[in-house]
Amino acid sequence: MVRLCRGDGGTLHVLPCVRKQCERKQISIALIVQRICRIARIGQVMSFEFRILMFGIGTALVIFVIIADISEVEEEIANIEDSQKFHLKSFVLQSNRNSVLNAASTSLVTYRKSKVSSSPIPLPGINSKTSNSSSSEWTFNRTLTNLIRKNILRFLDAERDISILKSTFKPGDVIHYIFDRQSTTNISDNLYHLLPTVSPMKNQHYKQCAIVGNSGILLNSSCGREIDSHDFVIRCNLAPVEEYAIDVGLRTSLVTMNPSVVQRAFQDLNSEEWVQRFVHRLQSLSGSVLWIPAFMAKGGEERVEWAIRLILLHTVNVRTAFPSLRLLHAVRGYWLTNHVQIKRPTTGLLMYTMATRFCDEIHLYGFWPFAHDPDAKPVKYHYYDTLTYHYTSSASPHTMPLEFRTLSALHRQGALRLHTGPCKLPT
Repeated sequence: MVRLCRGDGGTLHVLPCVRKQCERKQISIALIVQRICRIARIGQVMSFEFRILMFGIGTALVIFVIIADISEVEEEIANIEDSQKFHLKSFVLQSNRNSVLNAASTSLVTYRKSKVSSSPIPLPGINSKTSNSSSSEWTFNRTLTNLIRKNILRFLDAERDISILKSTFKPGDVIHYIFDRQSTTNISDNLYHLLPTVSPMKNQHYKQCAIVGNSGILLNSSCGREIDSHDFVIRCNLAPVEEYAIDVGLRTSLVTMNPSVVQRAFQDLNSEEWVQRFVHRLQSLSGSVLWIPAFMAKGGEERVEWAIRLILLHTVNVRTAFPSLRLLHAVRGYWLTNHVQIKRPTTGLLMYTMATRFCDEIHLYGFWPFAHDPDAKPVKYHYYDTLTYHYTSSASPHTMPLEFRTLSALHRQGALRLHTGPCKLPT
């Protein structure tokens, strides 16, 4: 209970708590009241008008605190109602919830035969049963998939947000970077030339889609033919495929290319040999969508311009797309609303979120953010290089293990299928 003082320092009346949790507000209110009373006692020797003024200010402050508390209650109730509508209770995947981290019962995630206890790291959501990516245990949940699609559409429409269009900008227009609003870039003539006039995904819809991540878990999986059998195949960061076709397949419908790929995978095009390798990789896309997040952060604009010039110079047959400026924040907002506390969505999670718009059934390959497989064997960060990575580093902009637990939960509910083991070869 909170008591307010009268102008002479006595008790005026009592205010009950708005709710049980408001007890934590009483400290602030008590301090305000204590100061008001002290001022009021001093005010006894001052004019009547001064005492009225001070009392009015104090009362307004207390009312403000109470109203703020009521607003907080209403917001919490609204959040609870929203989460009930989503029916995605397993999205509450806080890192301190052992029940989630150690969810081993009846997991349907596919993986190699092993005992999890032999692995030096925790493997959330995975048990010790043997299964493979062709297991009949997984059942597609169309109702949940449609619900997720409907809820994501409240935040973004991938058909629209997958790329900005020619009609939106003109050469010379200034764009603020998404992660560095103080820095800007301009729409160059070359970039404007490659902007699509209509969305590359306009009126597109597919029964089965594969999203291929780049984890080393794909090596020796023999999943290439299975991946290529999907109606639409999404790949990440222009990863090589020809040398690893038996495991990752060849088909590409859409591929992403962060500006850093030019530097990391093609040596900043510092020689004619690397330029030719880069052009060859682009030409192998043969009409696919090349999705370039050109406006995320300052520092990649030069590499974006290099890539654009080469596409124009060699008349490479690709359909370029440059994501809308609101896409990343909209995707993050959707997952945060569902209590998935990601810092910045990975390319894989971005692609899954967008794919729900134009894919009925989504299959994920190469998603494995752990340094060892269930047999305790080392797993390369990328299937095509020797790069190492600290998946749980606080310095990373991504929260990969959390994303993996979220996708595992959706797998168990039938909203997507997560393949993390060898694929069954066709007979």
